[in-house]
Amino acid sequence: MEINILAFGQIAEITGKQSWKISGVKNTDELKRKLEEEFPGFQKINYSIAVNKIVIQENTELNPGDVAALLPPFSGG
Repeated sequence: MEINILAFGQIAEITGKQSWKISGVKNTDELKRKLEEEFPGFQKINYSIAVNKIVIQENTELNPGDVAALLPPFSGG
């Protein structure tokens, strides 16, 4: 199973890319673990994940072709 990853802001800087495909993850918890293994910088920042344009708060199942966007911390007023 393959999903599409989009990275923004400092997350794109950590990964060195803005989009790529990843396989072998069934849910967002597995995705986080895989990202932290491949890019240790993920362990030092807070970030959110949006699956198919919906920001998720808990572990979410991923399906083939889903788009997971990695969102850096937001600030502003």
